[in-house]
Amino acid sequence: MPVATPEQYLAMLDAASEQGYAYAAVNVTSSQTVNAALRGFAEAGADGILQITTGGASYLSAGDEAAGARALVAFTREVAGSHPVLVALHTDHCPPDHLDGFLQPLLEESVARRGRGEQPLFNSHMFDGSTLPLEENLRISRDLLGRCARADVVLEVECGVVGGEEDGVSGQGASQDRLYTTPEDLLRVAEALGTGERGRYLVAATFGNVHGVYAPGHVRLRPEILGEGQEALARRHPGARFQYVFHGSSGSCQVQIREAVQEGVVKLNLDTDAQYAFTRAIADHVLANRESVLSIEGGKRAYDPRSWGREAEQAMAARVAEACRQLGSAGRSLVG
Repeated sequence: MPVATPEQYLAMLDAASEQGYAYAAVNVTSSQTVNAALRGFAEAGADGILQITTGGASYLSAGDEAAGARALVAFTREVAGSHPVLVALHTDHCPPDHLDGFLQPLLEESVARRGRGEQPLFNSHMFDGSTLPLEENLRISRDLLGRCARADVVLEVECGVVGGEEDGVSGQGASQDRLYTTPEDLLRVAEALGTGERGRYLVAATFGNVHGVYAPGHVRLRPEILGEGQEALARRHPGARFQYVFHGSSGSCQVQIREAVQEGVVKLNLDTDAQYAFTRAIADHVLANRESVLSIEGGKRAYDPRSWGREAEQAMAARVAEACRQLGSAGRSLVG
């Protein structure tokens, strides 16, 4: 199947919300990691999301963030058709100082493409205003939401601070209370962005989650915070419901993941675990074939990038498929 259309992406999000599962959103940095994620989705029979950060896009294009993002779209549209699942495209964690060079030009291109009757570049974009005061975050988000709506693109916003660090966006040193979004914060999001009538958006609310792998006891996940936000929204806007995103899921147990999904998480980001699976397979290959890899006469088959690359892709695909099963999206593809 091709990359999801705007209508298909909304159908994906709504199906997850209504049926109580979530999609794995896999961060990619290369054609190899794209292929690995697509393979994992297909093996699980799950629709999924590919996403790229500013740093990943810069790496993909030797420094030009917007060009790297466009390259991801072009490559994925070429190869995704051979996989019998839907894949959506998303840009992840765009901080305020990268808006002009990354998110804005991509969004402008999507608006122009829709004007020509074409599909937008991406299905959704994340603005990460977590380093800003909430009101400033929401002021920028409100403007972006209107522009996203014109392009039939979903906006993702962050309310609160995810601990740790990802791709240069750091929550390290944030006070403990900022790791936990309050119902009042979430109601303010709904007041500023509406409940769908101004455009569709996802909320990366925080409930103790931290980017990267953390030691047990370092933070305490409280998925019930998401439920408290849903209850507050329903009292203020009957029938409305947030669609949440779970950042910083590494190290979370299955029970915590399922609780978060039950409270409205429809998208869970998979980065650290996928990176580890990919690189660990390369390390295993090099260690098992050390002499051959270190000597040009040792055997080209051992150091041919296709040999260790296939092993890395297979390992990452297995981790992606496992995530789909954990999230309940396995076997639920809308085109299956």
